[in-house]
Amino acid sequence: MCIMTSGTMNYKYIHLLYVPTLACNMGCKYCYLEENTVSQGNMNPLNTLEYAINKFKNSGVVPFNISLHGGEVTTLSKSAFHDIIKYISEYYKENKDLIESAGFTVGNPHIKTNLYSLDKHIDTIKEYNVSISGSLDLPLSLHDQYRLTKGNQKTLKKILANIELLRDIPNKKKVSATIFKEHYDHLDEIVEDIKYLDEFTCLDMNDFNFMIGFDYNSCGLLHPITEDEQVSFYEKMHECFDGTTLDAGVNGPWFNEFGPGYCTNCDNCGEKFFLLEVNGDIYSCVRGQKQKDYYYGNIFKDSVEDILATAKNKMFLNHNKEPFNDECSKCGYLYLCKTGCPFVKNTYQTNKSYTCKLQQKMYEDRGYEKDPANDEFVYQYVSKMRITDVSNYIPKDNDDNSLANLIKKDKKLKYIYDDSSFILDVDGSEYSLSSQILNVSREFVYLTKESKIKIYMKKNMIEEECDYPENNALYIMILSGNLVTYGDEGRTKQRHVNTTQIFKGVLDNIQSDKEGYYVYDISNLIHEYKDFYSKENPNNIFFTTTSLREYHYLKQKNNAYYHIAAINLPFQNMEFIYIDEEL
Repeated sequence: MCIMTSGTMNYKYIHLLYVPTLACNMGCKYCYLEENTVSQGNMNPLNTLEYAINKFKNSGVVPFNISLHGGEVTTLSKSAFHDIIKYISEYYKENKDLIESAGFTVGNPHIKTNLYSLDKHIDTIKEYNVSISGSLDLPLSLHDQYRLTKGNQKTLKKILANIELLRDIPNKKKVSATIFKEHYDHLDEIVEDIKYLDEFTCLDMNDFNFMIGFDYNSCGLLHPITEDEQVSFYEKMHECFDGTTLDAGVNGPWFNEFGPGYCTNCDNCGEKFFLLEVNGDIYSCVRGQKQKDYYYGNIFKDSVEDILATAKNKMFLNHNKEPFNDECSKCGYLYLCKTGCPFVKNTYQTNKSYTCKLQQKMYEDRGYEKDPANDEFVYQYVSKMRITDVSNYIPKDNDDNSLANLIKKDKKLKYIYDDSSFILDVDGSEYSLSSQILNVSREFVYLTKESKIKIYMKKNMIEEECDYPENNALYIMILSGNLVTYGDEGRTKQRHVNTTQIFKGVLDNIQSDKEGYYVYDISNLIHEYKDFYSKENPNNIFFTTTSLREYHYLKQKNNAYYHIAAINLPFQNMEFIYIDEEL
C-alpha cells in the first residue's frame, strides 16, 4: 500500500484487477474457477468499471494499475473490449500526474489472456498498444492434453498463430507456465521449448515467468512437485540458461514470483491488490476468486470504507488460521518471504510458504543477506500480525540495545530526548523540558485563564535535523488527563485534545528574546481547550518537530529494541493542572 498526500486529500493507491466477464472459451482440465466460467448475464462491463473507479476515487482510493482478467477477457464482443481498453487508456492519461506523484509508472492497458481468441481483438490491441500476459503449458507437447476448448478442441496451433499477430506491437508480450509434477517429468523438453519460443516467436522470453502449481482444483489430473523437486527444477533452469541470451530472465523475472515484494510474499494482503468482477463483487485476487473467505464485498452495495475494513479483517484471519511457525522464527529470510500466501497456506493447512526451500535457494543465489537482527524482525512481524503470543518473541535483553545506547548511537534520537531543546515559560518562570521516559520525577505546572505561556525551541531542531527545513514545523500535542479505551486490544491512553503545527516560515518571523531559540506564544492555544481538560488528573502537553516525530515512529517500526523501550509519546513534555477560576 502507498499513501500519498495531494492537496487536502490523502490517497490510497491500489492495483485493480478487473474481470469484465467470467465466460471462458477454454475448458482447462485444472481450472480453479470450475463451473464459474460462464457469462454473468447482460451487465455492461464498462459501466461496472466506471462506477467502481469513480466510487474508489471519491473515497480517496486511486488505482495506479488496472489489469483485465477473466474468465477470459477476449470472449468479450469487439465493441465491449474496445470500449474498456479505451477507457483505461484515457484514465491513465487523465490521472498520469497523480499516479506518478506517488512513485508509480503509468503504462498501457494490460490484459491477462489464454491467447486463444486474441485475433478477434487485434485491431484494438494495436490501436492502444495493449500489453499482453498470456499462458501456455510447457512442454508444448502437453499443452493440448490439458488446455482444450470447451468443445474439446486443441488450442496450441491457434495460440502460436495468434502470438505472431503481436510481432509489431512494442509493449509487453510475455507468457507464463505453471509447473506440476507432470510437467517436471519433462525438463529437457521444457528447456528446448523455451529456446524455440525465444528464437522463433516475438515473445520476450527474458520476461517469461514460472509458477509452481499447488494442489487445489486439478481433480487428480495434476500433482504438485515436492520442495526438493522445486529446487531441482530451479537449478536445471540455471544450469541451462546462465550465461546465455536468457541470463537476465532466469536470474530475474522467471522466478520473481518467489522474490521479495511479490504479492505472495507480503503481509499486506487486503491493502494493495483487489479483484473486481463485473457484478461488483470484490475479492482478494485470482487465487481467492469465488472463495467466501476472500470476499470483501460488492462495490454497488457496500461503501469503500466497509470494503477496505472487511479486506483487512479477513486477510488478518486468513493469515492466522495456523500458528506462527517456529521454523520461520529462526529463519534469517523471514523479512523477505513473511511466511507466504495465505490462500496457499490455508489450502495446505500449513503455516509457511509451500515454496520455502526454493525461496531460500533463490535468496542465497541473488545475494540477499540473512537478517543479522532476525529476532528484532520476528518480534515486529508477530506484533503486527498478532499470530501468537507476542511475549514469546520479545528479543533477549541486550545492554548494547538499551534505550540509552540507542539514543547515544543515533544522532536524530538525541534531539527527541534532549532536555535543552525546549523551554516552557509560564508567567516568567522557565522549565527545561525532558522526555517523560527519562524523567526521574514528575513535575507539574498550574495554569489559569490568566497565564501567559510561551515555548522556546532551539533553532537547530528544525534547521539541522531535517533535510527540508521549510517543510518542518514545531509540533505541539495536548492531551487530557481523562482516559479513553480504544482498539481491538482495549488499550487505554490519555484522550487527545489538539495537535498544532507551526511551520518554519512563521517561526522565522517572530522575534525571540533568547538567542538560538524560536519562540511561540501558546497561551491562546492552551486556554481555548480549557473545557476539555481533566479536573481530577494532570493533563499533558508534548513538544517535538514534525520530522522528529516521523523519525521516532520509523525507528519504532524498524528496531524492536527501540519499540519495546520507547513509548508512543517520548517527546519533551510538561504535565499541567488547569484551574478555571470561574468554577
